[in-house]
Amino acid sequence: MPDQANVKSEIIALIDRKDLAALKKYLEPWAPSDLAPIIADLPIGELAVLFRVCPRDLVVMTFTYMPPEGQKKVLKLLTQDQAAALLNALPPDDRTAFLNEQPLDVAMQLLSMLTPDERQVAQSLLAYPEHSVGRMMTLDYVAVHPEWSVRQALDYIREHGYDRETINVIFVVDDLGHLVDDIRVRRFLISPLDRPVRELLDGNYTMLSPADDREKALELFKKFDRVALPVVDDNRKLIGIVTVDDMLDVAEEEATEDIQKLGGTEALDEPYTTISLARMIKKRASWLVILFLGEMLTATALKYYESELEKAIVLSLFLPLVVSSGGNAGSQAATLVIRALALGEFRLRDWWRVMRRELVAGFSLGVILGVIGFLRISIWSFVFPGTYGDHWILVAATVSTALVGIVLWGSLMGSMLPLIIKRAGFDPATSSAPFIATLVDVTGLIIYFTVAFMIMRGTML
Repeated sequence: MPDQANVKSEIIALIDRKDLAALKKYLEPWAPSDLAPIIADLPIGELAVLFRVCPRDLVVMTFTYMPPEGQKKVLKLLTQDQAAALLNALPPDDRTAFLNEQPLDVAMQLLSMLTPDERQVAQSLLAYPEHSVGRMMTLDYVAVHPEWSVRQALDYIREHGYDRETINVIFVVDDLGHLVDDIRVRRFLISPLDRPVRELLDGNYTMLSPADDREKALELFKKFDRVALPVVDDNRKLIGIVTVDDMLDVAEEEATEDIQKLGGTEALDEPYTTISLARMIKKRASWLVILFLGEMLTATALKYYESELEKAIVLSLFLPLVVSSGGNAGSQAATLVIRALALGEFRLRDWWRVMRRELVAGFSLGVILGVIGFLRISIWSFVFPGTYGDHWILVAATVSTALVGIVLWGSLMGSMLPLIIKRAGFDPATSSAPFIATLVDVTGLIIYFTVAFMIMRGTML
């Protein structure tokens, strides 16, 4: 594939020369998905010319692949008639996604540009709840009847399938439009032409409701390995379909949202490079304030153990080491459990299974770190005598024992908190790694000084 910078320069050169015939010929072999990111960065004047001279099919498909900011820029450059033609030609699901990104007044203005039929379709899709299947479905599908022959079905597909979202799956409906089955198109291609469609039915299909959450749709696509799923109303009447390309976008959005939440911030809801600085600061500040207030409890706990620190100042040397180990273990466990939940690897009723695994894992990890901590203090005490005082063996025992307890506790907290949040009906990703680390910091101090008091009582304390 040619370098994007070279392609961009060539397009600009052709526009500057006003060689529109050569421009059309140059763009003809390009796939819209490859062309969209290139032309989105064109200067405003060249972008306007490009969308005015390109074939409508290429313009429409390229527009759907462009980022939201690029789409807004294009519409502003076109005349009202050109913008109306573009909006009317967009697939219903892509148009709904675009309108959903606009402020209400802008969306209403764009809706007024649509033809009565397309406006009715757009309004009916926008009426469904946000993030629902209804907002994502398209009406561009092919449906046949069970009493038809394979020949009749193929003739119908040839006649009506050209501008449909997909013809990989053909839907079978009765005379009232109720869904009967779905059939992969290859079964039509390998079947005798005089065979009735009814004989191809196997009843192996699933369906969605327009009110279903998009996460449910994503789970069904994964489970049944389909390229399209039908959407039916309460009477099982086929009203649209959802395609796998939209599900890939959903999967990317969900993964991005979870990663941002795991990092200790609210989901940005738009690309990092385009979100306003004020909005990004607002979304990041809320969690930072919560975490900061949580860390204040650490200072309170330290104040409570002030006398112990005065008697055995050496304990303060290992505070960051011991406490951060618990936070790190908790962050690991939270990340693994949240991702496993997202992938459906276990259900909430399997919480005891998760707890047992983390009990063993947390204890084992704690022992590993505890042994390393004990050896480190022991070696330093032999190489540099007096570094940790005469009771260095007690210091080593305190640090190693506390590490076992804190890492075990951190693993349990990190694994159980997402399950508790999920059980309460919230997104488990909100139990972010920094949040877990903050909680374990406070409780880790208590464990650390409790262990120190038990081991050092009568000597250093």
